Amino acid sequence: MSDAPPAVEWPLPEDGVTESLVATCGPNDLWNFAALGLQTGDRAAEGDDGDAGGETGAGEPTGENGPAVVTARTWGRTRTRGNFERRGGGVVQFVDDPVAFVDAALGVVERETPVHPAAAAHVRVDAERLDAGERGGTEWVDWLLRPREAVVRRRVVPTVRRGFAAAVEATVHASRLDVPSYDEAELLSRLEFLASVVETAGGERERTAFERVDHHTDWRDRL
Repeated sequence: MSDAPPAVEWPLPEDGVTESLVATCGPNDLWNFAALGLQTGDRAAEGDDGDAGGETGAGEPTGENGPAVVTARTWGRTRTRGNFERRGGGVVQFVDDPVAFVDAALGVVERETPVHPAAAAHVRVDAERLDAGERGGTEWVDWLLRPREAVVRRRVVPTVRRGFAAAVEATVHASRLDVPSYDEAELLSRLEFLASVVETAGGERERTAFERVDHHTDWRDRL
């Protein structure tokens, strides 16, 4: 009989891309929070030519047995990439608060502890570099995320909220505004549309989150 500890399971769907936050410990010993796209299933196996603007996934195949393989891609020389390289891992977490997500995706959020108050679950991971390259003048690195500990802090009833989805999608387009390989007019048009979705379908937190998108990027001033 094996004495190996049981495999740690990800609280994730079996395939597709799941948006998360990741906390990584910086040189100042504070935990930096950023958005990170996690890939499982076929997308993780095939990699992603990816048009996501923040941190999004790509990598190696899932195993037929055992826990799902989860991969992620960092774009540019971000704090997340640097901290993965220095520390070898971090804490992935899942939030349903759009304000927390927007601030982490577009701003600089540092805390003394690695688990965000808005996290419903978190997974402590080791990050292994898989591959690297460059596209459109931006470097990318693919990471294999190996779970070491998973904690579910609270369970929630799943809901489909257009306003929340629009706020998350806005962070992708807003993060590309200063990337030369993207057309600014097209990005601003998409942000205008997403703002209208939040206005008609979003609640108070979604509207606040979209105000934070403008705070971090001043995208309305570019119209």
